[in-house]
Amino acid sequence: MASQESFFAQPELWVAVAFVGFIALTWKPISTAIVGQLDARSEKIRKDIDEAQRLREEAQALLAEYQRKHKEAIGEAGQIIARAKSEADRLQRDAKAQLEVEIKRREEQAMQRIAQAEQSATQDVRAAAVEVALNATRRLLEEKLDPAAQARLIDTAIRELPGKLN
Repeated sequence: MASQESFFAQPELWVAVAFVGFIALTWKPISTAIVGQLDARSEKIRKDIDEAQRLREEAQALLAEYQRKHKEAIGEAGQIIARAKSEADRLQRDAKAQLEVEIKRREEQAMQRIAQAEQSATQDVRAAAVEVALNATRRLLEEKLDPAAQARLIDTAIRELPGKLN
């Protein structure tokens, strides 16, 4: 029986018992540490996901705000363009009306100048005709009338002069 050792005398048994005992004794702290690290890692991942979600929502809110502002800016630009076109049309109508008034005024001035020139030319022609008629009459009277008859005509003309001037 010396060759047969007892079951409890085998070193493998004690190594296995020691290993199982070691595992049994260290399982709780190791599993707690592993679970704690996994929990901490999952908590960190959850916080990162929450932060990413919050940032995404903020980005979407900012995007919506900028899109709204962009639409408002486009609408405002459209209103500005419409007002500018309206103002340009009004200015064009005003300028056209002023131009027509100015053309009409200058046309009237030109017509007045033409009428004045016609009157002046008519007066000049009349004055020239009167001058020619007077010169012709003077020559005829000097040639045909004697000095006594000339004196009588002058006296008659002088007497009639006040009545003809009024």
